[in-house]
Amino acid sequence: MGGLALGGMAMIVFLVIGGLALLVVGWLVLTYNGLVRLRNGVKNAWAQIDVQLRRRYDLIPNLVETVKGYAAHEKETFENVVKARQAGIDASSIKEQGQAENMITGALRRLFALSEAYPDLKANTNFLSLQEELASTENKIGFARQYYNDAVQTFNTRQQMFPANMVARMMGFEPSDFFELEEAEMREAPKVEF
Repeated sequence: MGGLALGGMAMIVFLVIGGLALLVVGWLVLTYNGLVRLRNGVKNAWAQIDVQLRRRYDLIPNLVETVKGYAAHEKETFENVVKARQAGIDASSIKEQGQAENMITGALRRLFALSEAYPDLKANTNFLSLQEELASTENKIGFARQYYNDAVQTFNTRQQMFPANMVARMMGFEPSDFFELEEAEMREAPKVEF
């Protein structure tokens, strides 16, 4: 009879250990899946920024060509806009993208400042339409940046919190970079009002 009780006790210990192991494995799976979901949210948020940046890049050549028709001798300004646009297209990291966007914003400000010297340009319907589209796109970029940075904050915070930080470290999760503008004056969208 003592052997039967010992066998029953071993079964209970086995079930308790098995149950605990199942709980730990379940927690690991849930934590890992949560981190994957958050990482994919960051990637999706970046894709939304990328869509708006591509739209901006597509508008810039039309804007430059429109202004060229009125201010052809402003070659340096046009070249700066084109270089900044290309830097944005070629950016391969979030930090590089932020630097390129700073360049684009500054170059567009200088381009729009040219219109002050050319009253016919300010009255051109194509120019006004492009200004409106660019202003709308700038607003969308701003909202997409905010959404992206919120997603990054959530993802990074989850990776740093105990005990999820252990799973993040074991599974090779890396913090994501925020999409930040470097200069305080560049935090505004280019002025396109006349």
